[in-house]
Amino acid sequence: MGAAAQVHRIAFDHAMPWLVGLHTPDEDRWFYRERVFPVCRLWGHFDDDLLRGIIAFRDGWVEQLYVLPAAQGRGVGTELLQVAKDSCERLELWTFQRNASARRFYEARGFALVEQTDGARNEEREPDARYLWTRQ
Repeated sequence: MGAAAQVHRIAFDHAMPWLVGLHTPDEDRWFYRERVFPVCRLWGHFDDDLLRGIIAFRDGWVEQLYVLPAAQGRGVGTELLQVAKDSCERLELWTFQRNASARRFYEARGFALVEQTDGARNEEREPDARYLWTRQ
């Protein structure tokens, strides 16, 4: 749990530096323990016995997908996303509109933009985008 929360925080802060400091490490661990682990299937990618990336998904939703910056561009995210795709007929997810690298990643893997919001419904108050993938 602690390792998953740490991967999340490092990758999140790297991708979205304007949101650094949003949560403490203790809050991140609580979130994974209380909100992610009880309801999601969680998979990790390990390299040299170190966790490099995580995916948490459930009921057709990708709840979390984070890869450490040093492991990005090496297929880790694609591999983790494929685990969810192999388990589901369709997947949806939210990402922030300003997270251009995540949007490119999902679009290159068959996800289509289906909704954009002003961010009023998310904790960060950050405009977001909802994507959908459906098995062909």
